[in-house]
Amino acid sequence: MYAYELKCKTDPQWIKTVMADFDAFLIDHAANERKASTLAMSMVVHYPDKDDIVREMIDLAMEEMAHFREVIKIMLKRGLQQIPDKTNKYIGSFMKHMRKDPKHYLLDRLLMFSIVEKRGAERFGLVGEALTEAKIKDFYQRLAAAEYRHYELFISLAHKYYPHDEVMDRLNELLQVEADIVKSCPFKAAVH
Repeated sequence: MYAYELKCKTDPQWIKTVMADFDAFLIDHAANERKASTLAMSMVVHYPDKDDIVREMIDLAMEEMAHFREVIKIMLKRGLQQIPDKTNKYIGSFMKHMRKDPKHYLLDRLLMFSIVEKRGAERFGLVGEALTEAKIKDFYQRLAAAEYRHYELFISLAHKYYPHDEVMDRLNELLQVEADIVKSCPFKAAVH
């Protein structure tokens, strides 16, 4: 397994902000799960010649949609509805650092997705620790584990298609980019 660490931990103020407006967090979380499923399916369409990506991304898209369904169920019980998508500073800032040329585009996507999933695992773990309602607490703890598996999946795929040194050099660059973005983002009741 190709493990790595994020270059900064989430500030404890983030979980305080989330718990102070958990309804807003749920709405944002649902949108993130839906977008993650869409992104996985875009990989299926973009890389039909890469059997591993096709198989793994279809499974991932289905899992992300199952998570979306579960978040929507929690929202509906709380009388919440989805809202139109908003620009996400974290993702938008990260995307600006993605190389668009064909040689590097897949590598950057796989590494970015891996880092985003690893950050998600960290943050869902924090949410799971902070919640007191047993069912929702269990859901977020399971989500943290799922996000961790997803981070591993994306980094493994990067190593499958690119040389080890190239993956690690670019990963280190993107981990620093991500840490700088996290430090610059205001605290809000959102996954990222």
